[in-house]
Amino acid sequence: MQIAVVLFDRFTALDAVGPYELLVRLPGAGTVLVAERSGPVRDDAGSLALAADRSPADVPHPDDVVVPGGPGKSAQMDNEALLDRLPAADASSTWTASVCTGSLLLAAAGLLRGRRAASHWLTLGHLERYGAEATGERVVTDGTYVTAAGVSSGTDNGAHPARPSRRRRARAGRPAAHRVRPAAALRPAPALRHGLAAQQGPRAPRR
Repeated sequence: MQIAVVLFDRFTALDAVGPYELLVRLPGAGTVLVAERSGPVRDDAGSLALAADRSPADVPHPDDVVVPGGPGKSAQMDNEALLDRLPAADASSTWTASVCTGSLLLAAAGLLRGRRAASHWLTLGHLERYGAEATGERVVTDGTYVTAAGVSSGTDNGAHPARPSRRRRARAGRPAAHRVRPAAALRPAPALRHGLAAQQGPRAPRR
């Protein structure tokens, strides 16, 4: 099983590293970092670089795809090479996933039309312009697409591809998510619900 995590200049580090931390530990999985050109790719802070050792040509038919978000996604919205490669990779994948504004790239590639999807709460309107049904949920699964709302939900998202398809389940036995989640002390939902204005209750009085 091969899992491709897509990188581009000025991606948000945790969007990619959160899912990677879980996916790289799946038994029998090979998780690779993929970019338009192999080599270091800088995050949105400019202080962290991840080494992409594969190009899309090296990983034409991944089993799973993960697309992070970040400020750099704006420059990718008109990148025809990327927008063409995402549907090609999706055609062979069991899961196609995104974190935060990475869902806008999936939408721009035509993959989320008519589907429910999550994104950063400030960009939900943009998601709808591409024909997706935007939600305020933390992680949304619609068919073979898994979209996560914000940077902190990337680890929850990463556990979804750990849920094998029927074919993988027959081969691997116990769902891999049951192995990975306890090691990461991961719970499916956060204990606190901060960030979205609609989800915040009244402020506690000052003492």
